[in-house]
Amino acid sequence: MNNNSPHSPARYTVLSRALHWVMAVMVIAMLFIGVAMVASPSAYHALLFLHRPLGIAILALVVVRFVNRLLRRPPAHSATMSPAERVVATGSEYLLYALLFAQPLIGWAMTSAAGTPVVLYGPLHLPAILPPSPSLYSTLREAHTVLAYLLFFAFTAHMCAVLFHALVLRDGLLDRMAFWHSTRPKR
Repeated sequence: MNNNSPHSPARYTVLSRALHWVMAVMVIAMLFIGVAMVASPSAYHALLFLHRPLGIAILALVVVRFVNRLLRRPPAHSATMSPAERVVATGSEYLLYALLFAQPLIGWAMTSAAGTPVVLYGPLHLPAILPPSPSLYSTLREAHTVLAYLLFFAFTAHMCAVLFHALVLRDGLLDRMAFWHSTRPKR
């Protein structure tokens, strides 16, 4: 598909696409790490060594992505999407932004409330953002768990919607965010 063709989908900027795919890999890794932390208590502390800095990296990248989104408007939705689908797509995108911001921030707050330093690497620690408080820790831990499930479901729904457009509708929606161009003919 020629990117200059009038039938080619409008694409996100290269920076937007790079941020999206780096973040997607990080979120998938975090989801696997989170499940492994729960499923394998013996590996919990080793996985926590990866979990905390990856969470802070996701927090930093979601802020960069959100600022980038404010500065660079996304391309128009696919013509194959109904107005209702466009509302759902935009709403789910903002839900993902909110979850990807809130989840690591709550994790940081939870760790602070536990009185534990957030170790990024070696001597590099983040400052506490809350005073130690067992009751606050408990509440934040529950919130962190609930948001993890919500993030998993929102991320999965996003992937399923994109796969539906790519494999069933074949409408070029994935080309908007891809670094490659689809070679499949559209239906």
